[in-house]
Amino acid sequence: MIISRRQLLAATGYAAASGSWVLPRSGAIDPIRRPSDKPDLKLALAAYSFRQYLDLKKPTMTLFDFIDLAAELPLDAVELTSYYWAEATEAYADKLKAHAAKKKLAISGVPVRSDFCTRDEAKRKADIEHVKRWLALAARVGATTVRIFAGTLPKGDTLEEAQKRVVAAINECCEAAEKYKVYLALENHGGITDTPENLLALVKPVKSAWLGVNIDTGNFRTADPYADIAAIVEAFEAMQLQLIRERRAMKKQWAEREKQIARVVGSTSAMYGALQGIVGAGLAPIPALELDDRPLLEDGGEDG
Repeated sequence: MIISRRQLLAATGYAAASGSWVLPRSGAIDPIRRPSDKPDLKLALAAYSFRQYLDLKKPTMTLFDFIDLAAELPLDAVELTSYYWAEATEAYADKLKAHAAKKKLAISGVPVRSDFCTRDEAKRKADIEHVKRWLALAARVGATTVRIFAGTLPKGDTLEEAQKRVVAAINECCEAAEKYKVYLALENHGGITDTPENLLALVKPVKSAWLGVNIDTGNFRTADPYADIAAIVEAFEAMQLQLIRERRAMKKQWAEREKQIARVVGSTSAMYGALQGIVGAGLAPIPALELDDRPLLEDGGEDG
């Protein structure tokens, strides 16, 4: 029988009530339920962890050196933070990809800086284009994610107005993410993502499937960060369930329409055949109902 920390602490506190000590009840949440007892975790090393060596102002290590170091560790991938790319070019991206492949490492992501909170439209647009360019380079190296920030609330601004600007910017970036097949990962990096509620206020209005979150467990600085993490997980589970329901509803609607179309086409064909039997050659032909060499579109399916 497996019991949670909450149950254990409650039980031991009750049992000791008659003695000289009582354990206080814990405010922590129960452990998050996992889909399997065998977690499929793949480890990657972030270039940001070596920022003092990779800093382009005075570097003592290149990203190629970083990849070499990672290859000596039991890792599956590296995360190549954009700040440390010597060049933001396709040629440089190709070299990084080839070097990582040679070392049998995947490139998991390319984190970038962004501030979509700013009221300066030109600066905000520049950051949007900045993210789009890095989405293209991330796709070039085979990365699956580009980590982004929302930004910090400007002085004199309201949270509601800043959130509207951030959501609009993310929506625009998601179009590029879909084009390049690279996910955007919004990180809880302080600013207007300092709480689960504020983070979700930016994520929920975005309908694109190409947006996710990158949870930095050290950035929720509340009394119970475990509850904050659980709130994010629960919210995304609910969003996933809603997506499944919508997909099922659409499939049902497609099936119903397919039957309706089949009935209409069948009835029309039967009527045309009956009229042709009566009128004969005098009936004007309907090409769509005539037998020819064109392939029939009977079942295109979802992949058709």
